[in-house]
Amino acid sequence: MSKSEMIWLALSFGMLMAFMLATGYQTFALEMGPPSHGETIDPQKVDETAPFDQPGIKKIGENEYEVVMTMQIFSFNPSDIEIPAGATVHFILTSKDVTHGFQVAGTNINAMVMPGHIQKITQTFDRPGEYLVLCNEYCGAGHQLMSTTINVK
Repeated sequence: MSKSEMIWLALSFGMLMAFMLATGYQTFALEMGPPSHGETIDPQKVDETAPFDQPGIKKIGENEYEVVMTMQIFSFNPSDIEIPAGATVHFILTSKDVTHGFQVAGTNINAMVMPGHIQKITQTFDRPGEYLVLCNEYCGAGHQLMSTTINVK
Protein backbone atom coordinates (compact mmCIF):
# COMPACT_ATOMS: atom_id res chain seq x y z
CA MET A 1 0.00 0.00 0.00
CA SER A 2 1.45 3.37 -0.98
CA LYS A 3 1.94 6.30 1.37
CA SER A 4 -0.85 8.36 -0.25
CA GLU A 5 -3.30 5.46 0.13
CA MET A 6 -2.41 5.18 3.82
CA ILE A 7 -2.97 8.92 4.29
CA TRP A 8 -6.39 8.83 2.59
CA LEU A 9 -7.38 5.74 4.54
CA ALA A 10 -6.35 7.37 7.84
CA LEU A 11 -8.18 10.62 6.96
CA SER A 12 -11.34 8.73 5.97
CA PHE A 13 -11.31 6.66 9.14
CA GLY A 14 -10.62 9.77 11.24
CA MET A 15 -13.54 11.65 9.67
CA LEU A 16 -15.87 8.69 10.21
CA MET A 17 -14.87 8.50 13.89
CA ALA A 18 -15.31 12.27 14.31
CA PHE A 19 -18.83 12.11 12.85
CA MET A 20 -19.74 9.19 15.11
CA LEU A 21 -18.39 10.99 18.19
CA ALA A 22 -20.28 14.20 17.29
CA THR A 23 -23.52 12.27 16.82
CA GLY A 24 -23.04 10.40 20.10
CA TYR A 25 -22.28 13.64 21.95
CA GLN A 26 -25.42 15.31 20.58
CA THR A 27 -27.58 12.29 21.39
CA PHE A 28 -26.42 11.65 24.95
CA ALA A 29 -24.82 14.82 26.33
CA LEU A 30 -27.13 17.33 24.64
CA GLU A 31 -30.18 15.00 24.72
CA MET A 32 -30.98 15.64 21.06
CA GLY A 33 -31.85 12.02 20.27
CA PRO A 34 -35.19 10.93 18.87
CA PRO A 35 -37.95 10.44 21.43
CA SER A 36 -38.51 6.95 22.70
CA HIS A 37 -41.38 5.35 24.56
CA GLY A 38 -43.77 7.66 22.71
CA GLU A 39 -47.32 7.90 23.95
CA THR A 40 -49.94 6.07 21.94
CA ILE A 41 -53.70 6.26 21.63
CA ASP A 42 -56.39 4.17 19.95
CA PRO A 43 -57.10 6.17 16.76
CA GLN A 44 -60.67 4.80 16.70
CA LYS A 45 -61.39 6.31 20.14
CA VAL A 46 -59.71 9.73 19.91
CA ASP A 47 -62.96 11.61 20.63
CA GLU A 48 -63.50 9.51 23.77
CA THR A 49 -59.96 9.74 25.15
CA ALA A 50 -58.71 12.62 27.33
CA PRO A 51 -57.40 15.19 26.55
CA PHE A 52 -58.56 14.82 22.93
CA ASP A 53 -62.22 14.55 23.95
CA GLN A 54 -62.07 18.34 24.53
CA PRO A 55 -59.67 19.87 21.99
CA GLY A 56 -58.91 23.55 22.40
CA ILE A 57 -56.75 26.15 24.12
CA LYS A 58 -56.27 26.19 27.87
CA LYS A 59 -54.22 28.59 30.01
CA ILE A 60 -52.03 26.50 32.31
CA GLY A 61 -49.75 29.14 33.82
CA GLU A 62 -48.45 32.68 33.64
CA ASN A 63 -48.30 33.32 29.88
CA GLU A 64 -48.29 29.56 29.25
CA TYR A 65 -50.92 27.71 27.22
CA GLU A 66 -51.76 24.16 26.23
CA VAL A 67 -53.29 23.50 22.81
CA VAL A 68 -54.90 20.08 22.42
CA MET A 69 -55.43 19.52 18.70
CA THR A 70 -56.81 16.70 16.62
CA MET A 71 -56.29 16.36 12.90
CA GLN A 72 -58.51 14.61 10.46
CA ILE A 73 -58.91 14.62 6.74
CA PHE A 74 -58.46 18.25 5.59
CA SER A 75 -59.02 19.94 8.98
CA PHE A 76 -57.44 20.97 12.27
CA ASN A 77 -59.52 21.08 15.46
CA PRO A 78 -59.45 23.75 16.89
CA SER A 79 -59.33 25.59 13.60
CA ASP A 80 -58.04 28.97 14.83
CA ILE A 81 -55.76 29.64 17.78
CA GLU A 82 -55.26 33.02 19.47
CA ILE A 83 -52.56 33.63 22.08
CA PRO A 84 -50.73 36.67 23.49
CA ALA A 85 -47.21 37.57 22.35
CA GLY A 86 -44.46 36.02 24.45
CA ALA A 87 -46.62 33.03 25.35
CA THR A 88 -45.20 29.55 25.59
CA VAL A 89 -47.50 27.05 23.92
CA HIS A 90 -47.47 23.29 24.50
CA PHE A 91 -49.09 21.55 21.52
CA ILE A 92 -50.51 18.07 22.10
CA LEU A 93 -51.43 16.56 18.74
CA THR A 94 -52.88 13.38 17.29
CA SER A 95 -54.50 12.24 14.06
CA LYS A 96 -57.85 10.51 13.73
CA ASP A 97 -57.35 8.99 10.30
CA VAL A 98 -54.10 9.23 8.29
CA THR A 99 -50.63 10.70 8.72
CA HIS A 100 -50.69 14.50 8.74
CA GLY A 101 -48.00 17.16 8.98
CA PHE A 102 -47.91 20.06 11.42
CA GLN A 103 -45.74 22.90 10.14
CA VAL A 104 -45.94 26.45 11.49
CA ALA A 105 -44.51 28.96 9.01
CA GLY A 106 -41.96 31.34 10.53
CA THR A 107 -40.96 28.90 13.29
CA ASN A 108 -38.94 25.71 13.50
CA ILE A 109 -42.06 23.59 14.16
CA ASN A 110 -42.31 20.76 11.66
CA ALA A 111 -43.74 17.47 12.88
CA MET A 112 -45.34 14.34 11.53
CA VAL A 113 -48.58 13.44 13.31
CA MET A 114 -49.54 9.79 12.92
CA PRO A 115 -52.74 8.03 13.92
CA GLY A 116 -52.28 6.11 17.14
CA HIS A 117 -49.45 8.38 18.35
CA ILE A 118 -49.36 11.54 20.45
CA GLN A 119 -46.99 14.31 19.33
CA LYS A 120 -45.92 16.98 21.84
CA ILE A 121 -44.23 20.23 20.82
CA THR A 122 -43.39 23.35 22.84
CA GLN A 123 -42.87 26.74 21.23
CA THR A 124 -42.63 30.33 22.49
CA PHE A 125 -44.19 32.92 20.19
CA ASP A 126 -42.30 36.17 20.87
CA ARG A 127 -43.39 38.19 17.84
CA PRO A 128 -47.02 39.23 17.25
CA GLY A 129 -48.51 38.25 13.92
CA GLU A 130 -50.45 35.60 12.09
CA TYR A 131 -48.66 32.26 11.73
CA LEU A 132 -49.84 29.91 9.00
CA VAL A 133 -50.18 26.26 10.01
CA LEU A 134 -49.99 23.75 7.17
CA CYS A 135 -50.32 20.02 6.75
CA ASN A 136 -47.11 19.12 4.92
CA GLU A 137 -47.79 15.37 4.61
CA TYR A 138 -50.00 14.34 1.71
CA CYS A 139 -53.29 13.21 3.29
CA GLY A 140 -55.66 12.89 0.33
CA ALA A 141 -57.26 14.70 -2.58
CA GLY A 142 -58.06 17.87 -0.59
CA HIS A 143 -54.66 18.05 1.14
CA GLN A 144 -53.89 21.52 -0.26
CA LEU A 145 -56.92 22.91 1.63
CA MET A 146 -55.69 21.77 5.07
CA SER A 147 -54.46 24.88 6.87
CA THR A 148 -55.26 27.09 9.85
CA THR A 149 -53.71 30.05 11.65
CA ILE A 150 -52.20 30.95 14.99
CA ASN A 151 -52.88 34.60 15.85
CA VAL A 152 -50.32 36.06 18.25
CA LYS A 153 -51.46 39.42 19.65
